[in-house]
Amino acid sequence: MGRGDKRTKRGKITKGSFGNSRPRVVHKIVQPEPAVTEAAVVPKEEAKKRPAKKKEK
Repeated sequence: MGRGDKRTKRGKITKGSFGNSRPRVVHKIVQPEPAVTEAAVVPKEEAKKRPAKKKEK
């Protein structure tokens, strides 16, 4: 069990191989965000104002 043992991480580093003890680094592919255009931005409608409630005496 040492640098020459292909079953260990250190041995795989020495040999330059990959496997369960030393998996390859997987880089995630980053997808660019979709460009925001003026047509895509929808303004919110103004809230409709309710008539004031009448106070009872």
